Amino acid sequence: MKPGIHPDYHPVIFQDTTTGKMFLTRSTATSTRTAEWEGQEYPLITAEVTADSHPFWTGDRRIVDTAGQVEKFRRRYGIRK
Repeated sequence: MKPGIHPDYHPVIFQDTTTGKMFLTRSTATSTRTAEWEGQEYPLITAEVTADSHPFWTGDRRIVDTAGQVEKFRRRYGIRK
C-alpha cells in the first residue's frame, strides 16, 4: 500500500439513538463528540438505526421512522397549489 493516501482507521463508538446501545468498532469516521469505553476516550458517532434496533435483526414487526420518511416525501412531492 502507498503510504499517506489512506484515511486514518481508528476505534470509534457508534451509538444507536433509538435504543441507546453503544458499539465499539473501527472506522474512518470522525467526530468531535467523545464517549468513554472501559476507561478509554473514543470518538462518538450516532446512528438512527443499527442492528440493535432494525426490525430485520431484532425480529420485531414494527415501523422504523415512517414519520421522517413521510415528511421527506411531502417535501419532495408535496401538493402544489
